Amino acid sequence: MLGYIRFELIRTARDGGYVVFGLIMPVVMYLVFTDLGLAPGDEHDAAIYTMVSMAAYGGLGAAFNNGSGIAEDRAAGWLRRLRLTPLTPAQVIAGKVVTGAVGVVPGIAAVLLTGALVNHVTLTPGRWLAIVVLLWAGTIPFSLLGLGNGYRLTGQSAAMANLMTMLVLSIVGGLWVPVSGFPSWLRALAEWTPSNGYASLSWHVAFGAAPGAREVAMLTVWLVVFGLYAMYGYRRAGRTG
Repeated sequence: MLGYIRFELIRTARDGGYVVFGLIMPVVMYLVFTDLGLAPGDEHDAAIYTMVSMAAYGGLGAAFNNGSGIAEDRAAGWLRRLRLTPLTPAQVIAGKVVTGAVGVVPGIAAVLLTGALVNHVTLTPGRWLAIVVLLWAGTIPFSLLGLGNGYRLTGQSAAMANLMTMLVLSIVGGLWVPVSGFPSWLRALAEWTPSNGYASLSWHVAFGAAPGAREVAMLTVWLVVFGLYAMYGYRRAGRTG
C-alpha cells in the first residue's frame, strides 16, 4: 500500500496539469482578483475572502487532476496489473485518495503564503491552522468524484469531464464570484453545491465564526455519494480495462 502511494505521488509531481491547475493558476488568479481590485469589499476583507476562495480552487484543481490519468492507466493495462496484486478495490481507491490528499497541500499552501506575504493577510495561528485543515480535508469528496470520472470515462473524455466539472463547481459554488451577487435562483442552487459548502467552512473560520453544521453535513453526504460512485466506476472498469 505504501509503495503504491509513493509511486502515485511521484507520477503526480511530474504531471504538467497538476502544476498548472493545482499550483500556478490559483496563485495567478488570486493576485489578479486582489491586486487589480476585482474582488468585492474593502481591501482587507477582499484579500482574506479571495485568499480562501483561490486556495479552495487550487485544492479542487489538484483533486480532480488526480483522477484524470485513470483512463490512460486503463488503456495501458495498469488497472489489470493492480488486480494481480494483493490490493483490494477499496485499497486501490484509498491509495489514490491519499495521493490526492497529499497532492492538494502545495496548491493550498501556495495561495495562503501569497496572501500572507503579498497582501499581508494576518490571522491568528489557530485560524490559519483551521483553514489549512478544512481546505485539506474537504478535498476528499472531489478526489473521489474525479476518480469516478476517470474509471468511468475513456482517455481525453475523462480529463475534459474533470476539467469542466471543476470549472462549473468553482463558478457556481462562488469561488470566483461571491454567491451574494448571484440571482436568487442561482444563489439557492449554489448553496447546495459541494464546492460552496467546502469553501464556506473556511470562509467562516477566516472571519472569526465557527464552521457551519449544515456545510459539514452536506459535505458528508457528498462524500458518501462520490465514494460510491468511485467504487462503482472501479468495479465497472474491471470488466473493460
